[in-house]
Amino acid sequence: MNLYDIFHRLNQIPRPSHHEGKVADFLCQFAEDLGLDYKRDSENCVVIRKPASAGCENAQPIVLLNHMDMVAVSDGSRPFNPLSDSIEAYTEGGWMKARGTSLGADNGIGLSMALAVLADENIQHGPLEVLTTTNEEDGMTGAANLSNDFIRGRKVINLDSEDYDTITVGAAGAYLQVARFPIEHIETPEGLRFFRLSITGGQGGHSGVDINKNRLNAIKTICQFLYSYKYISLSENNDAPNNQEALYLSEINGGSANASIPSECFAVVGVPNEKADSFCEQFDIFAERTQRLCTLFEPKMKIGIEEADIPERIIKDDHYISLVIENLPFGPLRMHDEMPGTVMTSNNVGVVQTLEDCITVSCHTRSFSDEEMVNVAKSITQHFEQYGATVEVVMNTPGWQENQHSAFMHLVDETFNDVLGFYPRKVAMHFVLEAGYYVQKYPGIEIACIGPRIIEPHSTNERVELSTIDNIWKVLVELLRRLS
Repeated sequence: MNLYDIFHRLNQIPRPSHHEGKVADFLCQFAEDLGLDYKRDSENCVVIRKPASAGCENAQPIVLLNHMDMVAVSDGSRPFNPLSDSIEAYTEGGWMKARGTSLGADNGIGLSMALAVLADENIQHGPLEVLTTTNEEDGMTGAANLSNDFIRGRKVINLDSEDYDTITVGAAGAYLQVARFPIEHIETPEGLRFFRLSITGGQGGHSGVDINKNRLNAIKTICQFLYSYKYISLSENNDAPNNQEALYLSEINGGSANASIPSECFAVVGVPNEKADSFCEQFDIFAERTQRLCTLFEPKMKIGIEEADIPERIIKDDHYISLVIENLPFGPLRMHDEMPGTVMTSNNVGVVQTLEDCITVSCHTRSFSDEEMVNVAKSITQHFEQYGATVEVVMNTPGWQENQHSAFMHLVDETFNDVLGFYPRKVAMHFVLEAGYYVQKYPGIEIACIGPRIIEPHSTNERVELSTIDNIWKVLVELLRRLS
């Protein structure tokens, strides 16, 4: 059973964050079919243990680390329910892609490699532990709640990397919070026309590795217009900025994952009949200017307005939601002083949802400085609370920095060179990895993060280069042999 067969099987199993029960079942059954020992905890994390190859019993145990969840997003080109539908992968021009959705190569390819090692009796290795965690993409609660005795190994090969020619030796910390603004609905007044504002086709992408690539944030952009119309243009025309007769919000929804830059956003708003034509004209001007400015970075983005059916209810008080979101930071906040071109601290506005009793807004803050990350996050919390929100901290994950000069790291380095003919770069990445938790839980642990080339994870443009999968597989097999 090769890794591609396993990846195909994984992609038949819906596995968005917070819904990993079925894929955990698959992993346990995989272990049972091979006659291997395994353990599953209350968070659905699974560790599968494989005894050492003959003659390698005295080697140090090695941990192969991955996560089982994926960011499941769709471009709307086909019906897709992330809780029930499979991923349709295909190959083209040396790359693997998905039809209309994210691919799940992050971290499905790495997990498939680890399972393929378990299934292959020809690979020489010491005692193995294949650890697969849950909810890595949206809170890391799986890693955060691992027991201190869940794994025995202290040398970890993390296969959750997207840069083929690198060893990841550090990762930013992450702080995820969700604000809830209470709302009350009232019956829609007469004399209004309603419009559906939309932004679609944005590139989106990973809110860590793509945060400095000038990607448009669809949520921020919709709110930029609503804010400028309600609180600037109306006040300039002597309409009270808080006048609910000037602009009504019925609903706003955007983004599909907290860890992704939102590529779509939709808002339904009402304006008095006499202001409707002016409202449409201003939106058209805004849309044309935005598309012109974003042509190079967002070639497929569309911004539109269309007449909407009159809803039965509107939000009585929108709690200044457009003002709140417009004033949230987005993108790089500071660059790293010692790593040119690397983002030090950033923030992403990931998801906004209109529910029955509240509007929710998520913010994902990242930084290589835990102190700086928390300070930024707390300022955002205060901003939310100023406008009446309650705030839940979903994740506060520490950053991680590995010793680049250890014997373990030297071995990984030399294996790359001997197998592939080059020494990989050692980099710290502006995305969060679970490594910070492992350093806290398992003293003496060493972690090297490697993987194939994955482009635009967390988006519908996600793709993985096939040749790099094969090459990382060769490195992994040889590395296990040397460690045995």
